[in-house]
Amino acid sequence: MTAVIMDGRGVASAIESTLKTRVQGLEASGVKPTLATILVGNDPASRVYVASKHKAAERVGIASKGHRLEERATEAELVSLINSLNADHDVNGILLQLPLPPHFDERKVLEQIDPEKDVDGLTPTNAGRLVYGQTDLIPCTPRGVMELLHHYQIPIGSSRAVIINRSSLVGKPLHHLLLNEDATVTVCHSKSIELESMTRRADILVTAVGRRPQFVVTEDMVKEGGTVIDVAMNRVDGKLMGDVDFEAVSRKASHITPVPGGVGPMTVIMLIQNTLIATERQNHLLVSPAR
Repeated sequence: MTAVIMDGRGVASAIESTLKTRVQGLEASGVKPTLATILVGNDPASRVYVASKHKAAERVGIASKGHRLEERATEAELVSLINSLNADHDVNGILLQLPLPPHFDERKVLEQIDPEKDVDGLTPTNAGRLVYGQTDLIPCTPRGVMELLHHYQIPIGSSRAVIINRSSLVGKPLHHLLLNEDATVTVCHSKSIELESMTRRADILVTAVGRRPQFVVTEDMVKEGGTVIDVAMNRVDGKLMGDVDFEAVSRKASHITPVPGGVGPMTVIMLIQNTLIATERQNHLLVSPAR
């Protein structure tokens, strides 16, 4: 078996085209969607991620404003900036790039973002709504994973899904999204025992560990004909790669995401989609229902 490569770039490009049309519709109603990003410190990877989000916004026609704070900035300064963006009626979405420098309390800071402008879906309000399947503002990476599964018509209902990650960014929200579509979901983490026995039974295996070469998903950890979604990004000897031994696993799986070019582009375009959803909601316009 040779796995179908799940082309995140291609799927994201198709979604981008539909989002352009939605932006044009908003502009015809006198509304200009606007995204505000906040970057604290000088982490090179974070700078690249934020720049890619601004470029995607520009391609779709969304205005974007970047805000930078020095690494030595205080939590009070960051909260003050968030509050000013909350109060700015011209700003529809707020993205706080994570991780923050270690002297910040990420959870406390995220709580300050207006849930209606929380285009990353990480505030406690939107996290709680997700549990009940009552929010359109869903964390971008899990939403991107679900869009890929839908695009490639991967059966979700009654499937066995295993997620190797329990973070609030990926594992926990993805658990609820899969469960809401009737998958049987197991969430694994660093304290899980007999990991391989669980992954080998997974119809859908999602990994987001990011500790290569210490952790690698090998061929013997994957079910024959399973779908493998690699969310992780590791840089090893200057090369970007995920958690999965791609060459070996692609000979056993039915579908697999590459790194780069798989989940990453989907995460970015889901942020843009969330910004449009937030804009539509704030202007009392028709909002497309969440899956």
